[in-house]
Amino acid sequence: MKKWHLYILIIMVMVIWGFNVTAIKIIVSHFAPVTITSLRIFIAFLTLAPMLFYRSEINKLAKKDIIFIGLVAVFGVLGHHLFLSIGLSRTSASNGGLILGSVPIVTTVAAALFLGDRLTVFRVVGLIFGFSGVALIMLMQPGASLSFAVGDIFIFFAVLSQAISFILINKMSSTAGTQAVTGLSLMMGSGMLFAVSLAVEPAGLATLKTGNLTAWLVFFASGVIATAFGHLIYNHAIQKIGAGQASLFLNLSPFFSLVGAFLFLGEKIYSTQWIGFFFIVAGVVLGTGFLEQRRVIRIRNSS
Repeated sequence: MKKWHLYILIIMVMVIWGFNVTAIKIIVSHFAPVTITSLRIFIAFLTLAPMLFYRSEINKLAKKDIIFIGLVAVFGVLGHHLFLSIGLSRTSASNGGLILGSVPIVTTVAAALFLGDRLTVFRVVGLIFGFSGVALIMLMQPGASLSFAVGDIFIFFAVLSQAISFILINKMSSTAGTQAVTGLSLMMGSGMLFAVSLAVEPAGLATLKTGNLTAWLVFFASGVIATAFGHLIYNHAIQKIGAGQASLFLNLSPFFSLVGAFLFLGEKIYSTQWIGFFFIVAGVVLGTGFLEQRRVIRIRNSS
């Protein structure tokens, strides 16, 4: 697959994940949040299971790979979702969105430290542009304000957990297939999260009776499309272009979540938020090295 084909696929995933924010808002308004999240992730595993067993990728895994996948489940599924749910309940949406916007920065720095990724000037400027765009989008929402809250610490741990999972997935790129990494981590993570839900939401399963047809349709669409195939494509991108570059595209998700809220919830998109979107696009173009590659090609052709 050509790199630009992969970029298009990642952007499509960002659109889906952005719209998925609206879907999750609908889902958690009908069911217990942690319980339904664990079930949504399990549905994602069941979606990928036929593909996983058909290709027999599990049989090819070494013991070291299984340990790494278990760690991906701990950090990328259990840790990220648990810290995120606690954090968002104790801080503002603006603070949460801004801190989540630091995922590309944290991931890129971690990739430079642990994977030897090169931090070029273009990539650093791209990170700054991307984070600035996220800041404009989040802070221009009605009632948005910045003030420190205890939940911010939990959101940061959610960011850190996700960045660690991206690095682990990147490290397995040469030994474990994307389907095995994605499917097994979703299976393990959903089990861990469900065990936690039994402790923090004793009546969580009882709320499954309260959902209407729309809520269940949204639930299955979110689990199958956004969680299963979204993570499959994104994890494939991590293994192909690296955790640092792939994480840059995550900045697009907050804007598409605004578009989803505009289309399905009637919320407004402000002109400053469009400016933020252009900052994010510029950040992605710079951070992925597109302009840098064009510059190298021009120098070679002129010499």
